[in-house]
Amino acid sequence: MELRRSVKQLYKTLIFMGREYPKGGKYFRDRCHAVFVKNKDIDDPDKIKQMIAQGEYVVKELEALYRLKKYRTLRKRYYDTETFEETIIKNIRKFDAE
Repeated sequence: MELRRSVKQLYKTLIFMGREYPKGGKYFRDRCHAVFVKNKDIDDPDKIKQMIAQGEYVVKELEALYRLKKYRTLRKRYYDTETFEETIIKNIRKFDAE
């Protein structure tokens, strides 16, 4: 029963987090649902735990993706469009000119 609850919680978490997926929430939900349906007949507790761990890894990757998306948006909004490397090169040239 404990594994069943963990699987359901993982599914709910993935569906919730997939709402903002770059390709669309429906795309993510359909893919997620297909994976869970494909693996519904697995009875081995070790295999289920392994899949739960893999699902939790996907959750962490989604969190990282959303953080990166937020960072890029804020960077575009508040900073110049030049990259860090371009800024360094510009400062080195300015220093050499002095």
